[in-house]
Amino acid sequence: MLLLEDIKLAIVGLGYVGLPLAVEFGKHRSVVGFDINKSRIEALKEGHDSTLEVSDDELLSAKFLGFSSDLNELETCNVFVVTVPTPIDEYNQPDLTPLIKASESIGKVLKKGNIVIYESTVYPGATEEDCVPVLEKFSGLKFNVDFFAGYSPERINPGDKEHRVTTIKKVTAGSTPEVADLVDSLYGEIIVAGTHKASSIRVAEAAKVIENTQRDLNIALINELAIIFNKMGIDTEAVLEAAGTKWNFLPFRPGLVGGHCIGVDPYYLTHKAQSIGYHPEIILAGRRLNDSMGAYVVSQLVKAMLKQRIHVDGARVLIMGLAFKENCPDLRNTRIVDIVRELAEYNIAVDVYDPWVSGVEAEHEYGIKPIDAPIENTYDAVVLAVAHNEFRSMGAAKIRALGKSKHVLYDLKYLLERGQSDIRL
Repeated sequence: MLLLEDIKLAIVGLGYVGLPLAVEFGKHRSVVGFDINKSRIEALKEGHDSTLEVSDDELLSAKFLGFSSDLNELETCNVFVVTVPTPIDEYNQPDLTPLIKASESIGKVLKKGNIVIYESTVYPGATEEDCVPVLEKFSGLKFNVDFFAGYSPERINPGDKEHRVTTIKKVTAGSTPEVADLVDSLYGEIIVAGTHKASSIRVAEAAKVIENTQRDLNIALINELAIIFNKMGIDTEAVLEAAGTKWNFLPFRPGLVGGHCIGVDPYYLTHKAQSIGYHPEIILAGRRLNDSMGAYVVSQLVKAMLKQRIHVDGARVLIMGLAFKENCPDLRNTRIVDIVRELAEYNIAVDVYDPWVSGVEAEHEYGIKPIDAPIENTYDAVVLAVAHNEFRSMGAAKIRALGKSKHVLYDLKYLLERGQSDIRL
């Protein structure tokens, strides 16, 4: 069994999860940060993280961290941490391709006594049922005899500068009690918030996938309440403020549910449930409702435009924000695209403005080319879709100035004071 001081670490996948983890470990021990994206590796070697999760100074502080896209450079490593994406496909089914490909690569350099720790969000059983057989096939080694596995689900919140990898309690697990202890001790080197050692890998996998499922359902409930209150002419925010005076009322707000976690993870759990013969009702109902919110937003906007006698066909609408959440450039699974596509069904011309996102990435992923800056007195409607600080600092008057003399301002994110917009979610 490996000793803690003998661990030579590799972080496989240097995105929003892997890079912050690699940087923290790289402050204490030798780490190879590996990614198949060569341009990503070159940028990191030059000292810059395009995701903005890690500052240039933080990269410099990780004195024992090196970067590579060459698999051969992992030959000297004995513990591999896998932090690749686990998306869903167009049919809302889990897409384990990145995870399987990463396992194949590691299997080629895996040696006796090595440990592979997965951080990617998966359904319970995926590590041992889907990933481990790949490791065995490509390494020729036997699980829990020649090599071992661990699981420690990521809890990264993109754009959050307060809750960082070191300040969020970490769940850990291992394929044997001894490995579980070693994995827990390894993370204990950097996690100042402490760790929680789960009783098994399956328990740790399940814990992760229900964290975001619970949040998804809570938001679905508030979204449904917002629809009901809108029909009754009641201000949803005012209702939530009043209800929030009770000590145990949960402070959720309505909105579009995108990103790489909340809008994705529930489908991993429901996929597994269906595979064992159980059809989930509540979880899928929440997903359906949250996935329909883009169409609902557009229907509300169009109705508001018609009430002001604004001609909808051929109108121009500005969408302020494209990232899946505020103050970060992350475009993964952004549901703003639902609004853009739905508006196109009404023959409405849409401009998207977001100073945070990469125009090249937006065009590649969604076929959307964001504008450099909006022009005053141009739009029949303006939608505040993402609560970026830049938009908040503009204030109602400057945002209103982007619209024509007669326009609709829709505040999805409660960015403005009550009464400063025409409609709110």
